[in-house]
Amino acid sequence: MQLVLIEILIYLMAAVVAVPISQKFGLGSVLGYLAAGVLIGPVIGLVGSETENLQHYAEFGVVLMLFLIGLEMEPKTLWQMRKRLLGLGGLQVALTLIAVAVFCIAIGIDWNESVAIGIILCLSSTAIVMQTLNEKHLNRTDGGRASFSVLLFQDIAAIPFLALIPLLAISSVQTGVPETDAGEVSGWLRAAMVVGAVVLVVLAGKYLTRPFFKFLNMSGLHEIHIAATLSFIILIAVVMELLHLPPALGTFLAGVALANSEYRHQIKSDISPFKGLLLGLFFITVGASIDFALLFSEPVKTFGLVLALMVVKYFILLGLAVLFKIEGRDRVLFTLSLAQAGEFGFFLSSFARQNFVIPSDRADQLLLIITLSMFLTPALFMIHDHVTRRLVAGPAKPDDEIDEHGTVIIAGMGRFGQVVNRLLMGLGHKTVVIDSRASTIERMRRFGIQGYYGEVDRPALLEAAGLSEAKAIVIAVDDPGVAARTASYVSRNHPKVEIIARAHDRHHVYALYAAGAKASVREVFDSGVRAGKYALSALGYSEDEVERLATAFFEHDRQMLAELAELWRPDVPTEQNGPYMEKAREQHQKIAAVLRTQLDQKEKALEKAREKERRSKEREEARQRRLKQEAGEAEGGGKNSGGKIETAAE
Repeated sequence: MQLVLIEILIYLMAAVVAVPISQKFGLGSVLGYLAAGVLIGPVIGLVGSETENLQHYAEFGVVLMLFLIGLEMEPKTLWQMRKRLLGLGGLQVALTLIAVAVFCIAIGIDWNESVAIGIILCLSSTAIVMQTLNEKHLNRTDGGRASFSVLLFQDIAAIPFLALIPLLAISSVQTGVPETDAGEVSGWLRAAMVVGAVVLVVLAGKYLTRPFFKFLNMSGLHEIHIAATLSFIILIAVVMELLHLPPALGTFLAGVALANSEYRHQIKSDISPFKGLLLGLFFITVGASIDFALLFSEPVKTFGLVLALMVVKYFILLGLAVLFKIEGRDRVLFTLSLAQAGEFGFFLSSFARQNFVIPSDRADQLLLIITLSMFLTPALFMIHDHVTRRLVAGPAKPDDEIDEHGTVIIAGMGRFGQVVNRLLMGLGHKTVVIDSRASTIERMRRFGIQGYYGEVDRPALLEAAGLSEAKAIVIAVDDPGVAARTASYVSRNHPKVEIIARAHDRHHVYALYAAGAKASVREVFDSGVRAGKYALSALGYSEDEVERLATAFFEHDRQMLAELAELWRPDVPTEQNGPYMEKAREQHQKIAAVLRTQLDQKEKALEKAREKERRSKEREEARQRRLKQEAGEAEGGGKNSGGKIETAAE
């Protein structure tokens, strides 16, 4: 027990030390995990033979990740992605498989073993690529979405691959096993088992999970729901293991089956923390399992094969990017991010070895190639981050010729820019829309919206769009650097043009403010204020109070941002900027005072209104009493007069 705890402590401490250092230097968490594994394994030797056993547990992080991906894949979403799934994904897998298989046959490897090697190496690393894309906020770019489409197709393609590999074992050239009808039947039987397992998982996920989770929710205990979710995933993993199939494949299919479930979001929140920790552990074990003895025995050959694989994949991806019109930096991201082999290769190599498709020494060499290619992937993302921004200075095709001007220029036609454009066009205002993604422009034109292709930070393009005559420019691009450069050019050369810029966060607001954009809109601020208004209503505040408090908060935050922008320094970390931190603390205290003052003013106004109403009521009561008194006196006087008349008559 003590030894196990020490080993766990070693792995956790390696991650705690290596990952923050890697993040500090902009290398990403994945490279930190991999480096930590190399350090505690082959370099220092703190861990050893138990790494392979631990990797089986760590692979559960990949299992959970693919389950979460499956949860996001509603059948409707998959249908909408069909062109890129089948086009980009299908062509990438087919072309890479063929290229690798042809190369293997050319160097003398049997055809069925060559096909198996092509199957193993044509897949990329979903774990590394998706983790890095999410960390670098590249998952919503066109290149990130294209990469996800390919990865998703690869995960789905693992199903027929698992059915195909046993059929490749019918040849006995490399195994020495006699070719018999029984062997052929065994291969077909294994293929049938794969298909049956897939059908079983999909049906169970579709028809059994809803009543199961509905029953659990009756308990009202959150921890029971978490335990049940993990049990469900582990059960699927165990079933797949018993059938000698990858657990990640089964859980991915189960996630797809649950994508339309009302419990989808609850399940996702339950297992996300486990996924992150186990995925990090998986990366550490990958680094710790590198066979340096095998590597050093043939270093030139091994690295040559790794680089050859990545180069072949790169050029295949590049050709597909050109074919599917993925432009500029998105093209660079797409081609670099998928050039490695993937974690499914670990299982497929062992699966092929168990089915006598490839010999053991070849399987060991494949595992080393896969591991090294995964280890080099963060370096490819570093190339994308630090080099391609300079290399890809302009668009891949010439800018469109702009033959019309408008009162507002909209630079960037994502969801943000589309909302602004619809509002202005609906009121009859003329806009000129520019976007650096040719696919976006083409899609807009199909909807009858005229747009122009080009890099929005190019001065010549802005001038051609009529910047000198425009009243405002809305900068709605994803790239903070492009947004800042565009704002800087407009503010310096056309100071009368109002700059309205989309900002990711406060620091982006400060950078835009320094560039001359005084009106910046944070992506989530307005929606956050709106959600806060709903919360205030739920707490019992009146509609008038909610509007006044939200308006006061909005106005104070805008004033606070302007003051902080004057103190912000891009070359100084925020926590080390003394004047900025002092002003921020002062502003946080002030906003509380402002909101309390609003409530106090409301109470004073209500008290004043109540006092006024009370006095008015008292005056009305006094007037009523006076009228009654006068009426009574008048009535009494009449009677007296009548009496006198009667007496006189008598």
